[in-house]
Amino acid sequence: MTDTQNNPAAQVGPAAQVGKVIKSEAEWRAQLSRQEYHVLREAGTERPFTGEYTDTKTEGVYRCRACGAELFRSDQKFESHCGWPSFFAPLAEDRVRYIEDKSLFMKRVEVRCARCDSHLGHVFSGEGYDTPTDLRYCVNSVSLSLEPAKS
Repeated sequence: MTDTQNNPAAQVGPAAQVGKVIKSEAEWRAQLSRQEYHVLREAGTERPFTGEYTDTKTEGVYRCRACGAELFRSDQKFESHCGWPSFFAPLAEDRVRYIEDKSLFMKRVEVRCARCDSHLGHVFSGEGYDTPTDLRYCVNSVSLSLEPAKS
């Protein structure tokens, strides 16, 4: 088996430019809270309408809570009323990677941080959103940390 078959993070390609973060599960458990670990490392989901950034309008950059990679900007965020922060695009395509997710008897596209391979949420298309991309990146607040813009 090749490296890309053993390690899904190795499939990222251009994301290698942002510097990979590789830690053992014990290191991740020591760094992250229980809920952060569940969502970021076990692909869990926070309850809808409970996340810190669901309704936030603060300008700034949203970073991966696990590794600090810049993932989304506040001007890419929109109100989708789905219960989680929604963005129409990542900061750059090499910041995220996509995985087909067939769990829960559905076919979805999982979004992960390209730098540390942490679960962020899912991306949905063709739902008629009035955005430049017609995409909705539905991201768990616990997967993010917001760095407010400097005034």
